[in-house]
Amino acid sequence: MTLLWLLVLLLGIAVIAHLRLSPVPALVFVATYLVFMTAADTSGVVVFLLWLALIAIAVPLLVADVRRKYFSGPMFDWFKKVLPPISATERDAIDAGTVWWDGELFSGRPAWDTLLGYPKARLTDEEQAFLDGPTETLCALVSEWDIAQRMDLPPAAWDYIKAEGFFALIIPKEYGGKGFSAYAHSQIVMKLATRSGDLASTVMVPNSLGPAELLMHYGTEEQRNHYLPRLANGTDIPCFALTGPYAGSDAGAMNDSGVICRGKWQGEEVLGLRLNWEKRYITLGPVATLLGVAFKTYDPDHLLGDEEELGISLALIPTDTPGVEIGRRHLPLGAAFMNGPNWGKDVFVPLEAIIGGRDMIGKGWMMLMNCLSVGRSISLPATGTSAAKVCSYVSGRYAQVREQFNVPLAAFEGIQEPLARIGGNAWLMDAARILTANAVDLGEKPSVLSAILKYHLTERGRACITDAMDIHGGKGIILGPNNYLGRMWLSAPISITVEGANILSRNLMIFGQG
Repeated sequence: MTLLWLLVLLLGIAVIAHLRLSPVPALVFVATYLVFMTAADTSGVVVFLLWLALIAIAVPLLVADVRRKYFSGPMFDWFKKVLPPISATERDAIDAGTVWWDGELFSGRPAWDTLLGYPKARLTDEEQAFLDGPTETLCALVSEWDIAQRMDLPPAAWDYIKAEGFFALIIPKEYGGKGFSAYAHSQIVMKLATRSGDLASTVMVPNSLGPAELLMHYGTEEQRNHYLPRLANGTDIPCFALTGPYAGSDAGAMNDSGVICRGKWQGEEVLGLRLNWEKRYITLGPVATLLGVAFKTYDPDHLLGDEEELGISLALIPTDTPGVEIGRRHLPLGAAFMNGPNWGKDVFVPLEAIIGGRDMIGKGWMMLMNCLSVGRSISLPATGTSAAKVCSYVSGRYAQVREQFNVPLAAFEGIQEPLARIGGNAWLMDAARILTANAVDLGEKPSVLSAILKYHLTERGRACITDAMDIHGGKGIILGPNNYLGRMWLSAPISITVEGANILSRNLMIFGQG
């Protein structure tokens, strides 16, 4: 009889654990059960031991002082000794962004009603008109095969991008930009990517992490008034230089430096920075006129204060500044979007070149992490979703018209399986893309959610391309004007690598920061 009581008790505890009841009701349930067990005159020794165990568990759970003194405190002290110290750079990365509904996901019991209660993402009439008009026109101006042959967008496309404000999607209207929502930005990039990945990359970079967004959030009023109108009308083409030969995903390991010193600027002696840097893999770098650069700041002569190592700072430098060099263009897996290295040796600029001015010296990593949490929610998820939609559309059509053994491919179960996988992924990816863009429009900076999105949508996009290539067979592997998958296949690893390699995003951002 005692064994039966014990089995029922263990089953009840398992149910409590499964339901994740809070401590008080769980303890009340067990205590009530033990009262009935005691009244049933079961083995006295067993019941006594069970009551002792319950008291031993209940006291530290219910009495906070006891728990902190004898359990939590010693455990935390032990963890502090075991865990490696967190650097200021790592702390900025962990603290970046905001927690939105994604916090519900990590709780394990998400409140779905809360999610459904958020307003749906919608385009304004102006945004819809831009998508239906200029965006469609720009798509018609380019051909993926033509871009691949010339290794550049045609001049007409470059001119149209500047004239119609494609570089100014996120810049507020008071500075000459479009002032579009994150959802509209995502929709436009996704549409452009269906026509050409190189076209989408060219447009999305100035609207993602770069000078415009950094200026909007952290720039001085003087900086915003000077640069944002020039970026909006295409007078300046921006790029942002973060990655270097010795600092990829671990950007905090950069050895680029800016030393506080005095020097000549426009004929006057001013307080400024002597910059030395070497960067590579910089999108739009070969054609940029305005370079954003990240570097570690030092003040060996104590011109600003007592500290010598001031941390990472960000500066805006026109590429025609003496000492700035633009290197030979990269070719990322044969993709045609502009990408290349740049460097500077003993380049002197005034302190006003620092984004945000003197007050933001040493705060560059925090600025980058907060802006990346927004930018990573838009660009690459949009291109990944675009790839899934393109693969779904062309594979479904191709499987209907292409026959083997006098039967359309779509009739074979071996083809139906990858077709279903592509379609399911496209639906999931589009839903996730819209959700996260909507979070940005609601004022969030979803650092963890954007990492989840970037990781999964680029990985699933690559999986969709793989399935589409398998379905198309020979048609997919022979490059030519009618091959709509080949260059997408070649460039798939690029999105896996940039804006934080996916292996890094999965381990550091999703699991670590999450």
